[in-house]
Amino acid sequence: MANTPEEHYGADDIKVLKGLEAVRKRPGMYIGSTGPLGLHHLVYEVVDNSVDEALAGYCDHIQVFIRPDNSIQVIDNGRGIPVERHKTEKMPTVEVVLTILHAGGKFGDGGYKVSGGLHGVGVSVVNALSSRMVVDVRREGKEYEIELERGKTTTKLHEIGKARKTGTTVTFWPDPEIFTDTCVYDFDTLQSRFREMAFLNKGLKIELTDERSDPKALVSEPATEPRKVVFKYDGGIVDFVKYLNDGKESLNKPIYFAAENEDGTVEVAMQWTTSYSSNGVLAFANNINTHEGGTHLDGFKQAVTRTINDYARGKKILKEKDPNLTGDDCREGLAAIISVKLHEPEFEGQTKTKLGNTEIRGLVQTAVTKGLAEYLEENPAPAKRIVGKASQALKAREAARKAREASRKNVMESFSLPGKLADCSSKDPSQSEIFIVEGDSAGGSAKQARDRKYQAILPLRGKILNVERAGLNRSLSSDTIKSLITAIGCGISEDFDADKARYHRIIIMTDADVDGAHIRCLLLTFFYRYMPELINRGYIYIAQPPIFGLKKKNSKSPKVERYIYDEKALSSTLAEYDNPDKFDVQRYKGLGEMDPEQLWETTMEPASRTLLQVNIDDAAEAERAVSDLMGDKVEPRRDFIQSHARDVRFLDI
Repeated sequence: MANTPEEHYGADDIKVLKGLEAVRKRPGMYIGSTGPLGLHHLVYEVVDNSVDEALAGYCDHIQVFIRPDNSIQVIDNGRGIPVERHKTEKMPTVEVVLTILHAGGKFGDGGYKVSGGLHGVGVSVVNALSSRMVVDVRREGKEYEIELERGKTTTKLHEIGKARKTGTTVTFWPDPEIFTDTCVYDFDTLQSRFREMAFLNKGLKIELTDERSDPKALVSEPATEPRKVVFKYDGGIVDFVKYLNDGKESLNKPIYFAAENEDGTVEVAMQWTTSYSSNGVLAFANNINTHEGGTHLDGFKQAVTRTINDYARGKKILKEKDPNLTGDDCREGLAAIISVKLHEPEFEGQTKTKLGNTEIRGLVQTAVTKGLAEYLEENPAPAKRIVGKASQALKAREAARKAREASRKNVMESFSLPGKLADCSSKDPSQSEIFIVEGDSAGGSAKQARDRKYQAILPLRGKILNVERAGLNRSLSSDTIKSLITAIGCGISEDFDADKARYHRIIIMTDADVDGAHIRCLLLTFFYRYMPELINRGYIYIAQPPIFGLKKKNSKSPKVERYIYDEKALSSTLAEYDNPDKFDVQRYKGLGEMDPEQLWETTMEPASRTLLQVNIDDAAEAERAVSDLMGDKVEPRRDFIQSHARDVRFLDI
């Protein structure tokens, strides 16, 4: 055995990270990532502090500004962070809050009873991950200011003038040393979050103003007309439900009830529509969207199912021989908001957005059972419509079950996957991917271009059914949809099991024209309505084939010099050349226009392709978008087209 040098391991090898050094060393542990999600999380942490003041009853107005240099300023009219000297830390309390991790009013008994936010890491983490921060406090008739850089105080707290009102202003510049991908804020991302916050905090006014002339530039000139939105909902979560159901045909007016005990509070708003959707139930804990559900959502579902069944049997709408309505039956067409506020929330799950507090289940269950039972008894006409809707869902579910069994029987008899599917040889889902391609022409090119080891091709014939209008029963009668379900392998509805997915990359590859965009929308609607877990797991992607190819003029070689992937890039790319007229510009209207080699190198080869991963950042916005664009009502689609017409740069007619 060879001699190895003795390794020293002693006290000198133990590194102690002081102050906020740990945050800068491992930022992902505190804000999730250093990409766009983490960048925007900084804003939420600061705004959450202002919302805590609102929850305590001391703040009703929050202003957020995106400055031209992508710094963020948050102004509230709360009490102002305390400025007196802290007893144990021997510095102004505001400096303690800004420079010491886990220091704040949400710890101990003397601060906030309920506080928002997911991680609870507070403004000190924002300070640590900002190249600069300036905080102004208006309190007890005076205004104070403190300045910091990368977590450390550079200008001590000092008085700068008199103040007639109270409040706090926090301005920060995200540190490009930390956020290496981008330090540019997205207005729409912030807008969605603040709309949600305003819905969940009745009467709270939140303003968002974008002062940038170029919202994609790191530094831009100030805008002549800043973009501004104001959110304030005096109806709270009742307005949230109306927002979700805007444009849909409702069966009842929104129902609202609330309850409180020593563990916390619960608010519930709910309304049924004629929609086939059952994705409209959103649950929140301390203003956080608990995407993975939890005890509050479990209590809600159990109470709704039991209460509707009890009512239906009591009124003899369900006969003795009839089976009980399932939870899915009762929730079809339902939009609901469950908002709980707890003193000590416990989050768990993959993304820490699943509520684990067992004590809240009973509170929600009791509140929903009592509130919904009273509503159904006192409102017989809408109650009859609600139960009738659930009964129709039961019949459709039974018909769909028979269709699934017939489909499963056919598959078992033939022992084969769909005939059009060119499967891959790999049996490892994590290594396998399937391209869903429109038409036989593109399918033929894709089959020749692919790597057979891990790439499968499923060509679709024509446009698939719009499942938003059809419902599950009719959808399962479509051969195209049945082929899609069978190829993916994880079933649908009650049989759905995401763990059985045969591919962990399901790639929608359509032409770069109007028809291709429509097919892409139809497929995304299908996955959103019937396989949302595949989206949540990050299995659904959209391929990005090139729109243009540049070839040298009069060249005998068919070689494409450069591929261009969007309209804007075409002019900027041509501008790079001294003589752009040395080139022919070919527009690819269809994937079939590319030969297999071109399709492989531009769209299918992992080393060179670009894929867009589909995710649902904002469940409320996703629900509205699918309903507006794919539902029965014409007006929302017309409004969308009119409002976005100016963005169209190329239209095939």
